[in-house]
Amino acid sequence: MKVNLDELRPLLLKVEKPSRYTGGEFGAPDLKESAFNFCMCFPDLYEVGMSNLGIKIVAESILKRGFTADFCFTPYKDFGAGLKERGVPLYSLGLKKPLAEFDMLGFSLQFELCYTNVLYMLDLAGIPLLRSERAGKNYPLIAVGGPCAVNPEPLADFVDIVFIGDGERVDADVAESFVKHGGATQEFYNEISKMDGVYCPALTEVVYEGGKIKEFRGITRVKKALISDLDGAVFPDRFAVPNCESVHDRAVIEVMRGCYRGCRFCQAGFIYRPVRPRDADTLTKQACSLIKNSGYDEVSLNSLSTGDYPELRTLIKKLKESLPEGVKLALPSLRVDSFDSDFAQDARRVSLTFAPEAGSQRLRDVINKDVTEEEILRAAESAFDLGYSAVKLYFMMGLPTETDEDLTEINRICAYIKGAYRKKPRKKQLRISVSCSTFIPKPFTPFQWEAQATEQEIEKKQKVLKDTLRVKGVNLSWSDNFTARLEAVLARGDRRLSKVLLLAYKNGCIFDGWDKELNKEGWQKAFESANTDMREYTRERGESEILPWDFIDVGVTKKFLLSERGKAYSGKVTGSCIESCKGCGLQKNCAAAKGKEK
Repeated sequence: MKVNLDELRPLLLKVEKPSRYTGGEFGAPDLKESAFNFCMCFPDLYEVGMSNLGIKIVAESILKRGFTADFCFTPYKDFGAGLKERGVPLYSLGLKKPLAEFDMLGFSLQFELCYTNVLYMLDLAGIPLLRSERAGKNYPLIAVGGPCAVNPEPLADFVDIVFIGDGERVDADVAESFVKHGGATQEFYNEISKMDGVYCPALTEVVYEGGKIKEFRGITRVKKALISDLDGAVFPDRFAVPNCESVHDRAVIEVMRGCYRGCRFCQAGFIYRPVRPRDADTLTKQACSLIKNSGYDEVSLNSLSTGDYPELRTLIKKLKESLPEGVKLALPSLRVDSFDSDFAQDARRVSLTFAPEAGSQRLRDVINKDVTEEEILRAAESAFDLGYSAVKLYFMMGLPTETDEDLTEINRICAYIKGAYRKKPRKKQLRISVSCSTFIPKPFTPFQWEAQATEQEIEKKQKVLKDTLRVKGVNLSWSDNFTARLEAVLARGDRRLSKVLLLAYKNGCIFDGWDKELNKEGWQKAFESANTDMREYTRERGESEILPWDFIDVGVTKKFLLSERGKAYSGKVTGSCIESCKGCGLQKNCAAAKGKEK
């Protein structure tokens, strides 16, 4: 079956941004059905998903094996309601094929608050939400991957397969196994469950006792998939250019995967270890191909900390020599202590973004944010001399061991930055934006055991900030408290939360990651109806307690994480992997630990 867009024309003329739903993007491959038809589903709006590099890499890996890889993004409420009203199933952009007719749907989980969007897309496709309701029937396999998949348990009752780690190879390996076994047979599941990076929730049983996990049965260890050599890994040579402006409307290359820094709150810094840089020649070739095939006039150098890329100067030089005249470079991830005027020349000069994360040096030591106040001021002065006149500062509140004094130090940093700006005559007034988000303990970090600050504690901290931050020209904002608590619950949840997610979706909770769409009442009713207390998931966990994600092996040992937690409470800085190997557990896979860093 193929959905006829001509029949949807009256709906498309009524909805916001109809170009989200038409397909036909410049540079999109000419797709045909094959032995394995895969649809990459992104549980957020088109313009968000079209900016995501990871889904493009996974789709390319499927295409390289000779299979079909199409795309679908979450339709906004107006189009979704229109599809339901007309009895038209949700369809893919390329083939215009109903999602229910694919062999596999792969959802990329970038943010916990997109989980109900997964259910929304399945519902619009006419696919039963629960795995038990699909068993033995002719429905596509439902798979999830992405950063949130390191704790997939809240979605365990809905999905068939979870991809954990690097997806460039294992996703396509599963596709080949599906074709070899003639579908999702028991032999298929037996084979893929032995692959690194593949978790099948139906094959793992969770046993509870007294409200806590007692043990796992069945498959009790799942090792993440790891691509050691990114230079030889799959990477697309062209991107489909979005029909409407996307969040990041430019070509993107991934300079390296992983991060040398060991910020104790940062999940990405641990789950993407070890650091794997791409060669400057590889990156130059990729950038030139993307620009040639897309028509973009800007290339973004993407990573968790681009300033730490070992060959950054060489890469920038090669790109400037090789790219067509007029193509700009975007360096979005420069840390304070890696800020360099040479690099900043290529950065967007709208505003400068620093993330000290904590106001005091004491608390920055606790979280292993190895940045000093002097480095912050020195970087700010360099930026001001280049013409920057706006600074964004990101902090967190509710961090372990935090005191009111740590919060009031934010005022002093702002005052110092303003003083640095005034050292020389400037044409514009300095604008400082301070954003304080609530700390969220995440799996596979040294702070995975920590309690999240209560609503009352956060309100008190917000008052301290508001009362003390009195520097003229400073704008203060903070994240929504309920959103932060909900994210913490879903991040550290177990499979009992599947019931809450189902109830929340039925209560109309979708697009909750967007402030204007947050349905707080719907979520509260869902937790109440499921007889589930959010505090059970935001409380401190015992160090010997079995955690919902303990059967997943991301390579970083629990011993190392506990050691880092102990250092945090002692105020000791571990520092960066650049300085020396810290023995996190991935030494055998880490080029830097072997002294072979590029």
